[in-house]
This record gives sequence, structure tokens and C-alpha cells, in this order.
Amino acid sequence: MTFSRFLFAAVALVLCIESCKKDTDQTTLQIRLTDGPGDFQQVNVDIKEIRVKTSNDTAQWILLQTNAGIYNLLDFQNGIDTLLAVGPVPMATLKEIRFILGPDNSVMVDSIVYPLTTPSAQESGLKVKIDKDLALDLNTFVLDFDAALSVKIQGNGVYKLHPVIKLK
Repeated sequence: MTFSRFLFAAVALVLCIESCKKDTDQTTLQIRLTDGPGDFQQVNVDIKEIRVKTSNDTAQWILLQTNAGIYNLLDFQNGIDTLLAVGPVPMATLKEIRFILGPDNSVMVDSIVYPLTTPSAQESGLKVKIDKDLALDLNTFVLDFDAALSVKIQGNGVYKLHPVIKLK
């Protein structure tokens, strides 16, 4: 286990312990990532941070403790997922999750790596509407990032990410 993963796990544990206290106006939220099969050899997405918005946060985005890094979506198939982010959020309805991406996104086709452009994902992020009520205990949301439907090749040979992300 690398030091950064150990540190992330330790922070997640502390957040979970803190959420177990008798504070009924907050809960702990976990965001996990999985993927379905695709025709690519790799689909690498550079995730920098995860933000969420709830129904009672007065339009403010809540930054979760994010395990930032480059994720090959195809590593998370057939029931495998990974923890992307965790953190305390107000007890409310989870309205939206936002993935802020970095510049190091790529796709591998026929053993050749191509840049994967992500329109607006580095500024405003990839948005996923949720609209689910949060419970008092730990809330885990597994997001299925469908690489096969999300990566499109343009007529000029440029690969673009048009994310198809579903709540599992």
C-alpha cells in the first residue's frame, strides 16, 4: 500500500469515526467508481477532486476528501470498484456529484495511446444528477462510468469524452 493510499484510508477512517458521533445533521458519504466492458485497451481519466451538492447546502459545493489520480476505467469491471472520495455532508437530498478532471486523460486503441479531450471537465467538471435522500448512517454511491459509451472518436481522429455515468 503506497503512503498516499494509507493516508487516504486513515483520513477516511477518522471521518467515519467522527460521523458516528451523535451529530444528526451530518452523515458520511462515499463515492465509488466502477465500469462496464468496452472495446478499448485503456481509458485513463485524471480525477483531481470530487464535489457534491445537497438540497440544504445553500448552493455551495462540498469538496470531499478525494483519492486523486489517473484511473484506468477498464480496471473496474465485473464487480470491481474503487473508493474515489469520502467525507461528511449535511443530512439532506444529494442533488449532484461533480468530477473535476485534470489534463492527463487518454485512451489506448490498438496499442497506441491518444489524448482524450474532456470539454469543460477541467473547469466546471463532469456533472452527475443524483437526487437521492441521504440516511443517517454511511451512504455509499457506486457510479458506473460507462467507458464504451463515453469515448467518441471524431472525424478528425480526436477522441473526446462525453461521459455516460449511471448510479448503480
